[in-house]
Amino acid sequence: VQLVESGGGLVQPGGSLRLSCAAFGFTLSDYYMRWYRQAPGKERELVAHSTSGGGGTNYADSVKGRFTISRDNAKNTVYLQMNSLKPWDTAVYHCNAVPVRMGYLEVWGQGTLVTVSS
Repeated sequence: VQLVESGGGLVQPGGSLRLSCAAFGFTLSDYYMRWYRQAPGKERELVAHSTSGGGGTNYADSVKGRFTISRDNAKNTVYLQMNSLKPWDTAVYHCNAVPVRMGYLEVWGQGTLVTVSS
């Protein structure tokens, strides 16, 4: 059971990146999905949330209008499209699967580094 993120890297301010989070060993449609980020010296921040079916989403004020969480349950993958990136978006981004039903464990990915710099 694991989540594997990809898509991080170095991008200039104003640029875009799309992060992917693929699930192995479990079915994403049974989980809420979240993206968190943690910048050096700062606390972890919840960036985006998606309901299990993908019909409901929520965002941190700091990324609203710039980031979009989406999911393809057929591919067992969640995405975070990040546009208009700013230097303070620099962080390690983690995806997180929270079970809809009780009795199952949360799953965390290892993280992918996003660096926004000129």
